[in-house]
Amino acid sequence: MATPKNMSLSKEAQATTVAHVKAYQRRRSLLGKRLQQGVVVLPTALEKIRNADTHYGYRFDSHFYYLTGFREPEAVLVIIAGKKPKTVLFCREKNLEREIWDGHRYGPDAAPKAFGIDEAYSINTLDEQLPKLLQNQSALYTPIGLDKAWDERIIGWLNRVRAMARSGITAPTEIRDVRDPVSAMRLIKDDTEITIMRRAALISSEAHKRAMRAVGKCRFEYEVEAELLHEFKRNGSQAPAYGSIVAAGANACVLHYVENDGPIDKGDLMLIDAGCELDGYASDITRTFPVSGKFSGPQKDVYELVLAAQFAAIKAVKSGAPFIAYHDAAVKVLVQGMIDLKLCKGSRDKVIETGDYRRFYMHRTGHWLGLDVHDAGGYMCDGKWIKLEPGMMLTVEPGMYIRPANNVPKAFWNIGVRIEDDVLVTKKGREVLTESCPKTVADIEALMANGGAG
Repeated sequence: MATPKNMSLSKEAQATTVAHVKAYQRRRSLLGKRLQQGVVVLPTALEKIRNADTHYGYRFDSHFYYLTGFREPEAVLVIIAGKKPKTVLFCREKNLEREIWDGHRYGPDAAPKAFGIDEAYSINTLDEQLPKLLQNQSALYTPIGLDKAWDERIIGWLNRVRAMARSGITAPTEIRDVRDPVSAMRLIKDDTEITIMRRAALISSEAHKRAMRAVGKCRFEYEVEAELLHEFKRNGSQAPAYGSIVAAGANACVLHYVENDGPIDKGDLMLIDAGCELDGYASDITRTFPVSGKFSGPQKDVYELVLAAQFAAIKAVKSGAPFIAYHDAAVKVLVQGMIDLKLCKGSRDKVIETGDYRRFYMHRTGHWLGLDVHDAGGYMCDGKWIKLEPGMMLTVEPGMYIRPANNVPKAFWNIGVRIEDDVLVTKKGREVLTESCPKTVADIEALMANGGAG
């Protein structure tokens, strides 16, 4: 995004800023051309009160940001579709007094040049301007059901246009959800997005390595989480991409464990699922490692099985393959391993058919990744899994979670393992963005030995 005048930029940073603005312009133009006709009206996220007069840290709407790069609250984007789409931004006015308290505002005068927008107006004029922009348009594209108050404003604007029918003015006869076409666009990452996500992946990889080095000196999970947060912020990330999972011992068998307040014992495995958000884009890494710095026999058996499943799944990520293919590849390896470890009985095909393996592996092997950690975009179309294409970004994260049970060997009780990487589909196959984060037994144990984990 563009930068206020009182901030200095290197030539490299300036070039990056220009590239970003052009990327947002391309996206808006592409959306307007694809829709062919009609008007897009897309608001950013609302500010939310945390308690009393304190707000939650503000985070823009991902669809809105994808098309604008604009990070301020109280903003609405309008795109008038066609061969030459026109874009209009409604945003807050300049207010020097509020900027003393809350920081810089672009305002309607500066926003067009800064973000490549055709026109900009005060957000205070939205109710006046929107009915004019909707006149004689065939369709309205907006987030339907996003917010009750927003839906009511949409209805109000449409009714005002409908009231002009005797003057020969028509209102849109169709209302469609703008999130569907934007989500489809977001499935394929452009060069600007990929560059940011590579950097986010690198920052998160360094954070996981820091946690591996530090865990031997920590008594509670939150101490390890603090190491992650330190590395995220130290390297320029704005925030965690989601609530970090820092789970020791039995807590690793809780898939979305977020308390991060349990004690750490030397014999535990530590499962960390954490990634930073950089310029709006998420990274998402999971690593599992021994607090002592050395895997025990049963821990190593389960870990190497999950790692083998992940390698098989990553190999299955390639252009033209159906999305489900890499999950199926992971399941085949995991199930055979479960049989070999006497966790499941019967043939591999039978265990898969009955679903018995789901006692230990109950989630999909991955999801889309981008501006949201579970990113926009469908997984199926007309009842069939969509096929992978270059530019798609996904996670590959098989796991095993073994809770105590009478029919489970006691040596495996409370072992939870997940290994997750961020993978870009390319023309030649795939690129693992998070490959710098150690995950083989030998590499993890060597890193932890050097870090003084014992």
